[in-house]
Amino acid sequence: MESNNYNINFLIKTSLSFLVFFYSSLATSQTINWMSLEEALNSQKNNPKKILMDVYTVWCGPCKLMEKKTFTNPDLVDYVNSHYYAVKFNGEGNEIIDFYGNTFSNPNYDINRKNNRNSTHQFAQFLGVKGYPTTIFLSESGDLITPVVGYLNVHQFELYIKMIKKGDYQVFSKPEDFENYRKYFKPKFRLKSK
Repeated sequence: MESNNYNINFLIKTSLSFLVFFYSSLATSQTINWMSLEEALNSQKNNPKKILMDVYTVWCGPCKLMEKKTFTNPDLVDYVNSHYYAVKFNGEGNEIIDFYGNTFSNPNYDINRKNNRNSTHQFAQFLGVKGYPTTIFLSESGDLITPVVGYLNVHQFELYIKMIKKGDYQVFSKPEDFENYRKYFKPKFRLKSK
């Protein structure tokens, strides 16, 4: 009888350990592989991909919401990790950015306001960031494709990452072209059930 109890306990503990390992590995695999801009530019040398840059600030509520709701969707995470180099950039931070021979900084950065609004980084200005969050798309050669300002839900973000990846944006000659594209776009990413 004791042998049976031992076997059952062993089986339960082994099964629980496996489930914990499985779900923890599943959770960690569902995150975007964020990197610095320098890492993305270096990675492009060996394996060219477009760069997707999330320009955020520490005080921005919609930025935090996008981080929690949009950037955790498994289909979106897989697509971004497969087709882009993903960069997070604090538009009011103090990071030094070297971008194709140009150096950008935030000379008016105030360390005492690091958790609140701060001055705008020169690189955010260079990219034309007008609000937060802004998603920036750069080509394989580092050219600005487009900034997309504001919070995007999963399906809105899906439209942009697929349109940019496929190059569909290159045939737009007027605003109506994009509106038609958006109107007929059929999202495929599954949404989390509530």
